[in-house]
Amino acid sequence: MVLRFVCSLLLAASLWCAPCSASAAENFRVPILLYHRFGPTVADGMTVTTPVFESQMKYLHDNGYTVIPLRRLVDHYRGLAPAPKPKSVVIVADDGHKSVYGYMLPVIRKYGYPVTIFAYPSAISNAKYAMTWDQLRELKKTGLFDIQSHTYWHPNFKKDRKKLSSEAYDKFVTTQLVKSKVKLDSELGTKVDLLAWPFGIYDDYLIKKAVEAGYVASFTIERRHATPRDPVMKLPRYLLVNADSGKAFAQLLEGNAVKRNVVY
Repeated sequence: MVLRFVCSLLLAASLWCAPCSASAAENFRVPILLYHRFGPTVADGMTVTTPVFESQMKYLHDNGYTVIPLRRLVDHYRGLAPAPKPKSVVIVADDGHKSVYGYMLPVIRKYGYPVTIFAYPSAISNAKYAMTWDQLRELKKTGLFDIQSHTYWHPNFKKDRKKLSSEAYDKFVTTQLVKSKVKLDSELGTKVDLLAWPFGIYDDYLIKKAVEAGYVASFTIERRHATPRDPVMKLPRYLLVNADSGKAFAQLLEGNAVKRNVVY
């Protein structure tokens, strides 16, 4: 009789606690802030000037936001970590532009914020606008930067699909996804299993190929917060431009971002 009563209490407790835990998890909303290029002036639509970037990082610091590693957010989606706390933010940068080393790094060092860089290896130490492998290694040594994949040469999968046969396209996609991982792994000795889709282009086929290639999460450029409802292979990011400053930046963090038409 006593055992039955105890079991009843335990069952009631489990039923009462389960919705509470689920509800708490369902409430998280994390903005993933995506940057590309930095500099003293606006060179193009995706350049954020150093003063604006500094002001954004200061705003996060002064207003109680916590910048968490992207990996921690991904681990939660994979059931490996607790839900992010309120006012959590993630910072990432696509492409591997040399201005990340020249202008972003000093600000990030000042605040000690973790950053994930999605680089495409074909440009590194080759293109004039890109960082070198040594610079990426230096970023990694700070302990603040994680380097992940942006495919091998940043293709436009929509255009390539129209030009290639099904068999050729399949091989092309596999090469872009696998060769990037292999090169980054060999040059940096890092674990590469996160992918940012070039131009934000993805579909079910590409996601399937990414999973087959060993990626555990991938990222779009849909301008909204990441929530528990998002699949781990379609996590949204805010593509930041220089106009996302002051009041506009505060609105973005609150989930009321100004709509932007950004051209690559």
